Amino acid sequence: MRKRVLVFGAVLLSFGVIFVAELGDKSQLMALAFATRYRALPVLVGITIATAVVHLFSVLIGAGLGAALPTEWITLIAGLAFFLFAAWTLRGDELSGDEAGKVNRSAKSAIVAASAAFFLAELGDKTMLATITLASTEGVVGVWIGSTVGMVAADALAILVGAQLAKRVPEKAIRYGAAASFALFGVLLVAEGLRGLL
Repeated sequence: MRKRVLVFGAVLLSFGVIFVAELGDKSQLMALAFATRYRALPVLVGITIATAVVHLFSVLIGAGLGAALPTEWITLIAGLAFFLFAAWTLRGDELSGDEAGKVNRSAKSAIVAASAAFFLAELGDKTMLATITLASTEGVVGVWIGSTVGMVAADALAILVGAQLAKRVPEKAIRYGAAASFALFGVLLVAEGLRGLL
């Protein structure tokens, strides 16, 4: 029973962190761009496949780091990493010319096109790094499920209501809200890490 509670907690935490991280991210911009060219369902399937694969690698890397380093230091480093994610979010993301070109190319399958583009876009992205960070202190399965669902949900939101959201909520407000959430997670993790070290 305790194991289920821990997994569920990791799912919820990872979902929340990755969902917020994805707001205003270039992957959301790609989802919007793909949605203008293809039907929504194949794009979502492609995003889900790419996200599941990238986040599986991420949690395995994070779990390896978690096993190799003392917990207090991991928590402290994770907290500092979340401050970096906050700064990265404030800076904002844009699609490069190459990434925008990938969206505009015709492909036999929207699923293959979306999967390939999202896989490449997520490598080294802040959501991948946030997933690695979470997996270093939380359960691998819970983080993988939560981070994958959180990212897909955020990208689905971009596809379904992105145009309406952009009309009503300024991009700056979304970016500032996401950055504040990262900073809050950073404060909580740094405080927890320092408490363990002192």
